[in-house]
Amino acid sequence: MPKVSVVIPIYNVEKYLRECMDSVVNQTLKDIEIICVNDGSPDNSRSILQEYADKDERIKIIDKENGGLASARNVGVKAATGEYIGFVDSDDWIDLDFYEKLYNTAIQYEADIACGNIYKTGKKKYLVRHAQIRFTQKTRDKYRYARIPKHCYVWNKIYRRNALIRSGVCFEEGVCYEDIEFTHKVLHYLNSFVTVPNADYYYRTNPDSIVGYRTDKKYQDLVAADVKAQKFIKSRCLKVNLRNYKYLQRNIYKFLGIPFLKIQSNHLEKKYYLFGVIKFFTITQYKKINIKKGARL
Repeated sequence: MPKVSVVIPIYNVEKYLRECMDSVVNQTLKDIEIICVNDGSPDNSRSILQEYADKDERIKIIDKENGGLASARNVGVKAATGEYIGFVDSDDWIDLDFYEKLYNTAIQYEADIACGNIYKTGKKKYLVRHAQIRFTQKTRDKYRYARIPKHCYVWNKIYRRNALIRSGVCFEEGVCYEDIEFTHKVLHYLNSFVTVPNADYYYRTNPDSIVGYRTDKKYQDLVAADVKAQKFIKSRCLKVNLRNYKYLQRNIYKFLGIPFLKIQSNHLEKKYYLFGVIKFFTITQYKKINIKKGARL
């Protein structure tokens, strides 16, 4: 049994695929399997995958009709045989010792989930950065350590495969923001969680990705995903502050110690309050623009 199964969904990423694959095949943790799910990619991605597979027997290529990111991930999970499962998007890359650090820490603490850092390359900043190892079995603390709800990403973590399968949690297909509900559920259902410092996942801001294009459907999927997450929290009576799901950022500006402006913002809108209580301005942060040809839905 491999120690980690790495699931990589591929669609229209020939420009970035080699960098991604190089970072995975050269992991210091050698006992891994690399499951590449070709989601009906129309470009040269399939032939690039074959080049790597011809040189590395750990690579398995699964070809399927285009069904979207969630569908490709679900297929990869079903094919995985490793002790743990990790996800890498094919336009991103990881530290060469990323999985070694996550796996060793998970084994040391007998954790079902090990969580590393996320570095956003376009803005050159950390979205998630762990300064120390922290272990917990409490859902409230798992959410807090993983930076939920602001950063519901799946790829900076590994998940114990047997525990994930027993939980029955999978990615909802046909929608955007499938990470949100998946992350909430898996953090709750899987028993234990540990953070891993100095293990970086590099998230690329890809201009050709659907992530960069805002549409009515995407907006509706985002709202629906947030609502589902809140309903799940309420249905399980979890001790989580739901106010965090309405406003993810709060900035208060003071003059001579007196608050004169408060700004509350999330992914949907930004609201301005005079003296912290009088709302006087709202900016909608989500605007519809055209989808670029070739972007994945």
